[in-house]
Amino acid sequence: IIGCNPKHKKSAGQGVKDLNEFSAQILKSNEEFVNRTIHKFLTNEIIDATADDKLLQVVFDNLSEQLPKDHRNEYDYVTTKFNSSQQAIFLCWILEGEVNNGGFNQYYTNSSDQYASLVSELLTMMKATKFAELISRANVIYETNYQKITKDQDGTLAGFSKSYEENPLSALDTEFYNLYLEENLHQKQIDFIRMNKEDFIKGSY
Repeated sequence: IIGCNPKHKKSAGQGVKDLNEFSAQILKSNEEFVNRTIHKFLTNEIIDATADDKLLQVVFDNLSEQLPKDHRNEYDYVTTKFNSSQQAIFLCWILEGEVNNGGFNQYYTNSSDQYASLVSELLTMMKATKFAELISRANVIYETNYQKITKDQDGTLAGFSKSYEENPLSALDTEFYNLYLEENLHQKQIDFIRMNKEDFIKGSY
């Protein structure tokens, strides 16, 4: 009976159309991302002309372009060649990418952990004080429980997966995700870039 109802046929047809439109939007979005312009040099005009929802990507791309090809030298480059404003955006991007993807356990397991001691102060500089406080606590928990957290991390996927079991960092993951509702970290970074444009222009040359 349902199959013969024209109303249901219309709804089903509409559903397919909506799905096709959604798929087309995703494809278009992916193409735009892959073909986006990456600026080797930033100017006042580029920053001013970039919409808020694209600004962090534009700045991160620019900073990434400056990194040495040998990633073993990345830390030295970031800490000596990037000014504090550039470090703030670059390291905040890495922090968000790692924690939002796999929690603090992933952040400290990957090479991103080499920047952990720097991030809290940089977040404070951007007035993201609640995130700064959370990262400070995460650092203490990681250092205090280092042996317990890393005992199964033998370089294998199985070992990494096992390290999530009874991990004291796990409770902070939910705090991190919920904190976006209290403190708009993206907007704070955007405002920071716009208020400190010269820091991102100078370091690009």
